[in-house]
Amino acid sequence: MGEMKLEGVHHITAITGDAQRNVDFYVGVLGLRLVKKTVNQDDPTVYHLFFADERGDAGSDLTFFEYPGSPPGRAGDGMIHTVAWRVSGSEALDFWAERLRERDLEAERTGDRLRFADPEGLGHELRVSEAGDEPLIADHPEIPAELALQGFDGARAYSSNPEASRSLFEEALAFEPLDDGWEARGESRGGLYGFDPPPPERGLQGAGSVHHIAWASRIDEHEAWRDRVIEGGARPTPVIDRFYFRSIYFREPSGVLFEIATLGPGFTVDEPLESLGEKLSLPPDYEHLREQVEPVLRPINNPRVPAA
Repeated sequence: MGEMKLEGVHHITAITGDAQRNVDFYVGVLGLRLVKKTVNQDDPTVYHLFFADERGDAGSDLTFFEYPGSPPGRAGDGMIHTVAWRVSGSEALDFWAERLRERDLEAERTGDRLRFADPEGLGHELRVSEAGDEPLIADHPEIPAELALQGFDGARAYSSNPEASRSLFEEALAFEPLDDGWEARGESRGGLYGFDPPPPERGLQGAGSVHHIAWASRIDEHEAWRDRVIEGGARPTPVIDRFYFRSIYFREPSGVLFEIATLGPGFTVDEPLESLGEKLSLPPDYEHLREQVEPVLRPINNPRVPAA
């Protein structure tokens, strides 16, 4: 079948209880661009917000479902606990440590890594990257381009039995084993994934917890990946057309929800690059719901866009 490879992380999706606070943090503080404001296609009364680099590229795309007032989640066995981002060097770590401190957000520096959590407790780690992949950065007036976040380095999850996942990862998904996890690396990008021993408390899905991680597939290989996943013993959904990309979902043996999502068509299918994320975008199949949905969704003030 030729050596198919996943092109690193496509996106990571988490849950927020407060869309406005979420946008204020990810756009206002971390400097990402809100590239799409749409609805959860499985529950169209809730927002699905996408933050990414300037062009809305896969590989930089952190997304959130908003369940207003959702109680706090907690990462446990079978859940992702840390989203890792690349930065250019120790100067960038200095910059971010200071920027977070100025906002009374705790950050912990260990060597070439800086750890912190968002206002709802979602764990992040900035890592000085040796990857050599194209930096995926967004424009922000207070953040020099060379110090900005450069897209995902990967994610870490809790697993009480990481060995259970090995054959699916190494055979079906063609992940390369590393000292403390695996790498999914294609022609243009790579992403890391690894496990840590779980805490004693059970995990809870809620605000500040990760819902799933998506790995990037070339469009023409997507069906073949689904076949590989089935051969590897997992049970993927049928291909679901998410309009901006196509998706399959399955649980990997440690319990984390995985998605394989296509590289394209992308976020500019329904709005121009210049004004991505400024209006509520609904895929064509959902457009008829606009009159029901729009009044229910609280307006969000995007700190990036000057108030009209």
